[in-house]
Amino acid sequence: MQERYQGRSLNRLEDHRFLTGHGNYVANDHVPGVLHLHVVRSPVAFARIARLDLAAARAVPGVVAVYSEADLAADGIGELPCITVIEAVEPIVVPPRPALARGVVRHVGDPVVCIVAESPEAALAAGEAVVVVYEEMPCVTVATAALQPDAPPIWPEAPGNSAFLFRKGDASAVAAAMARAAHVVECDLFNNRVVAAPLETRAAIGFHDRKTDGFCLSLTGQGVHDLRRQLANTIFRVPVESIRVVVPDVGGGFGMKNYLYPEYVLVLWAARKLGRPVRWVSERSEDFVSSAQGRDFFTRSRLALDSKGRFLGLEVRAVANMGAYLSTQGPISSTNAAGSAMGGVYDIPAVFVEVRGAFTNTPPIDAYRGAGKPEANYLIERLVNLASLRTGIDAVKLRRRNIIGRFPHRTAMGMKIDGGRFGAGLDEALALADRDGFRKRRAQSKKAGFLRGLGIACFLETSRGALGEFARAAFEADGTVSLAVGTQSNGQGHETAYPQVAADLLGLPIAAFRFHQGDTELLPGGNGHGGARSMHMGGTALVMAVETLIEKGRLIAAHLLQAPADQVAFVDGSFVVQGTERAIAIGKVAEAARDPANLPEGLTPGLEGSAKNGSDLYTFPNGCHVAEVEIDPETGVVRLDRYTIADDFGSLINPRVALGQVHGGVVQGIGQALLEHVVFDSEGQLLTGSFQDYALPRAQDLPNFAGGLNDSEPTLSNPLGVKGTGQAGSIAAPQTIMNAVLDALSPLGIHELDMPATPFLVWSAIQAARATQRNSRER
Repeated sequence: MQERYQGRSLNRLEDHRFLTGHGNYVANDHVPGVLHLHVVRSPVAFARIARLDLAAARAVPGVVAVYSEADLAADGIGELPCITVIEAVEPIVVPPRPALARGVVRHVGDPVVCIVAESPEAALAAGEAVVVVYEEMPCVTVATAALQPDAPPIWPEAPGNSAFLFRKGDASAVAAAMARAAHVVECDLFNNRVVAAPLETRAAIGFHDRKTDGFCLSLTGQGVHDLRRQLANTIFRVPVESIRVVVPDVGGGFGMKNYLYPEYVLVLWAARKLGRPVRWVSERSEDFVSSAQGRDFFTRSRLALDSKGRFLGLEVRAVANMGAYLSTQGPISSTNAAGSAMGGVYDIPAVFVEVRGAFTNTPPIDAYRGAGKPEANYLIERLVNLASLRTGIDAVKLRRRNIIGRFPHRTAMGMKIDGGRFGAGLDEALALADRDGFRKRRAQSKKAGFLRGLGIACFLETSRGALGEFARAAFEADGTVSLAVGTQSNGQGHETAYPQVAADLLGLPIAAFRFHQGDTELLPGGNGHGGARSMHMGGTALVMAVETLIEKGRLIAAHLLQAPADQVAFVDGSFVVQGTERAIAIGKVAEAARDPANLPEGLTPGLEGSAKNGSDLYTFPNGCHVAEVEIDPETGVVRLDRYTIADDFGSLINPRVALGQVHGGVVQGIGQALLEHVVFDSEGQLLTGSFQDYALPRAQDLPNFAGGLNDSEPTLSNPLGVKGTGQAGSIAAPQTIMNAVLDALSPLGIHELDMPATPFLVWSAIQAARATQRNSRER
């Protein structure tokens, strides 16, 4: 492997298929004889099921079967697991979660009955004929309220609605830092709940072969092997080998499609009972109440500083909303993931984090793009700006004074950072954003009747995701090279990036490669997508597999060239006998390798290589973003005018694709900062249950992005030198924009505001500040 991977920008190979209508999606897959599944969901947030009558539904023409939880129980179907492992002070409480509600519903959208019919229309008609009588109970949707003594108990297994208590860091050291500090800055922050809202809603098709008693699940997902294990070990209690999970093209996921959902259990179970394939496709409104949501994280934080503005300690006490059930990996984001990045890019000697998970009558929470890193970076960057106000030290100077500058660096949370452009990225972002010219732009805005603010924020991601990844590379009979990796693309461009790596290693044109993913039959294992891990973990596994292939090819080439193996080297796509002109192209070696007569003793036919990357090392994507906003004080409308990016992701396989990933993440961060917010009323009804009420960012909400990516600091954690780009934008953008909004509002004395900074929220804050100023003058 070369010392530093030299990437290049190519157009994505998969885009032609998508743009010409040749994508292969679950909802469009033509399956002969497929039945259609519809789920009847709870319309109330918390209630006992007093009566359930399915007779009328079963009589609807076209209906094949109608099932309730009693049918699942009679077949011995297991409950959905939570596979999270954290070092909790109080053990995690994992309440039972059957695929259909067992006597009680605990959030709007909780599945109650499933209907299987010959057509979607018949299934929907039958759903309307189901009779359910609910005895409603008081509900609670806010995590902090759920932990109060007078809150309605959601689970008998969870006294006080507590799901877990997690602690990480040195509480004593932090207490000592607070005691000797010259300044202690405190801040309460709420990281608002969001829906993932991918372009493609969730969907699945279940198959069952009665001859072999084998299952196959085709779904729009972000990983296959974990789902296979959960279905086999926990749900159906069958050998893992009897279940195949496949994922075709995926129209976005953002973490939400990583998990096991009730509908996946139902389509497989119904397919086994009925002897026909069964498909379920979520409606958009259904996705809003049935898919895992993100964030919903309340923090009370304190930052200790000495008289010179040096950070001494950080204390974070948080409450994480878990929803009504623990999702597959629900507690991860608010505990292990957030804890690893706590403190961001700053050298803080002592850090302590305490997180209490709370059950509420809402859809479950799980990892959403960034998974805990956005929450951790948001709170430290907001604290830094408040510390600047408290101490009078310029916010940039305060950052420079405390930013990590020496590597390797061991953080207070135990992470060993091998390198990064922390200080250089800050300087670069400020220069690109023309901070020096901001005062003039602010004056121009003021003259026009607007408020202008500039926000600066750094970020640190701790990237690796699940431990371990698999890959395989093999020459096929037609001369092409098949590549299989255990990660999963849901929009990242894997069909381009992985062949780029293999093409450079093997000295072959990129057109020679065929990329495969999303099938449990391809590899013995794989951990899919999550944690910006694909190139770090999957790319390394692919490098290892290709190197294994090359080594086998070298032995075969030596045999064919009648030369000692230690004198044969692989150079630019050919095996060469050193010191001679004798050489053979790798394609010719692959062709010869199919005949056992051409092989040295001990080698099997074919030219291929497989590998498992078991590295436990993290990478540390980092950067600095700068935003400028303009606010109309009469309406509260925030316009994002300028946005600058200066990111360090190490080596870049495909800079163009990487930048696209960053832009996508930034847009999601903009959405959370300015527009997106899941809102429930006092009865647990979702008030933002469609795109009429839940606002996603549109093109008109976005500026042109300035700046970009710097690849001068490759990591030593993997042979490619990559750090991961997929989540960074959503980690950096929220605090950058909120710092800009608060900077614009600071002349009015407004220094605290929670996301999203909607026109009404901003306008209300302005009105309250003006009223305070008037009262002050009158006194």
